[in-house]
Amino acid sequence: MREKISTLFLLLCLTISAQQLVVYKEIDTIQLFLEIRYPEHIDEGNTYPGMIFFFGGGWIEGNRSHFIHQANYFSKRGMVCVLADYRIERNHQSTPFESLMDAKSAVRFMKKNARKFCIDSTKIIAVGGSAGGHLAAATALIQSYNDVSDDLSISSVPDALVLFNPVIDNGPGGYGYSRIGEAYKDFSPLHNLKAGVPPTIIFLGTSDNLIPVETAKYYQRIMQKLGSRCDLKLYENQPHGFFNHAHFEYYKKTLSSADLFLQSLGYLSEEPSVKIE
Repeated sequence: MREKISTLFLLLCLTISAQQLVVYKEIDTIQLFLEIRYPEHIDEGNTYPGMIFFFGGGWIEGNRSHFIHQANYFSKRGMVCVLADYRIERNHQSTPFESLMDAKSAVRFMKKNARKFCIDSTKIIAVGGSAGGHLAAATALIQSYNDVSDDLSISSVPDALVLFNPVIDNGPGGYGYSRIGEAYKDFSPLHNLKAGVPPTIIFLGTSDNLIPVETAKYYQRIMQKLGSRCDLKLYENQPHGFFNHAHFEYYKKTLSSADLFLQSLGYLSEEPSVKIE
């Protein structure tokens, strides 16, 4: 029986192409997709850590291709990488609250279908940049803003967070407060820190005009006081978005640091042989 199950699992995984596009959510006429990129080789009976990426753009603009280079790299490193759509103002006349609902739905969908996509449901990493960094962090921290169509028996909390100049403070003086208002109390990651937050790494340039360095340092201090790991990597004189592929030097630096962070959690093997492109 065990051999039969193993064979069926292998056949399932072997039918998966290097890339796959699946609908994870439908709202009226809107379809939201996950673009899934697989490791080059899938071994019999194995599942792989999964990374889900949320693009930046202030919850207003952007698209799932934002992190395509990082996803290509980590899929070659042996992870199943998922580039997620979510509702944004420019395309869907939505608010940041709908964006967060979608992010939580995406993580739940990923967990529910983990075996189908050859993902280890105990090793899911949420990744995001800027407002996408907010969404990644909020899947772990925010209790509210769950879509009524979601299966709430499935947690939206990932097992680790990789955050690139993330929007972590939505309170007065923080990013997005003019749109979020007093709802920040249930929406802002900084204002909802608690014990048990997944291990986190934050990348931030010291010349970021949207995310103050002191905010990130304060976030790290609170995380550590609560007993959670929070690595903060600061890059001198770098602006918002410095980690993107167009800024190749810092793209490589942040990607290498993210790789080491995931190695330290036991999600990746040591000494990567994959070339950063």
